[in-house]
Amino acid sequence: MAAEIGAPFQAGSSTFGRRWPLPTTVTKVTSSLPYGPAMTALLTPLRSSFRVLNHWVAAPLIRAGGGPLLSTPVAGSILLMRTTGRKSGLVREAPLGYTVIDGRVVVVAGYGRSADWFRNALADPEVEVLLPGALIAGRAAEIAEPDERRASFRALIESMEVVGRLTLGDIGGKSDTEVDTLAQAFPILAITPTAIRAGPFDPGGMGTRINTAL
Repeated sequence: MAAEIGAPFQAGSSTFGRRWPLPTTVTKVTSSLPYGPAMTALLTPLRSSFRVLNHWVAAPLIRAGGGPLLSTPVAGSILLMRTTGRKSGLVREAPLGYTVIDGRVVVVAGYGRSADWFRNALADPEVEVLLPGALIAGRAAEIAEPDERRASFRALIESMEVVGRLTLGDIGGKSDTEVDTLAQAFPILAITPTAIRAGPFDPGGMGTRINTAL
């Protein structure tokens, strides 16, 4: 549930490892999301903080092949998702919690449908995801079928460990109706892989260069 950052991009290129400009504008999060009062009050400052943290720490670390270091019982597993800006045409990157279900990479819009990366993916579903050890091109689609959405939402939030429980509560203890309400507010995207691209630990990648230096 992390905020997105911006990046210039040429279609078809592998540009992980470049430095990206940090956007100067911050979108205010609406209070209509079904969080508790305390979490609702913190949403906008948290989003601002995540922008900075993602730009300077999470995104560079994932690009360098350090994604496994971010996989903890606190936050679950983290990937770097790249979408094309629906207005700018530039690449946007978002570190996100994820899980893998039936061969597809599944992510949730923790700020609801206003999340820029989510809106970008709906406008242009051709995306890239940098997993720990693999860079995958894929096609994103919202999971809308109720039973599939409910099951995917439960699996994903449970995989997000402590962060998932702190933000949305004990998913395992919620009824199907409660989970459906949450899944409508926090939509799920599934990315179906279409190609495997050279990642940080492939020959010549940044990860291999770091390991060689060590």
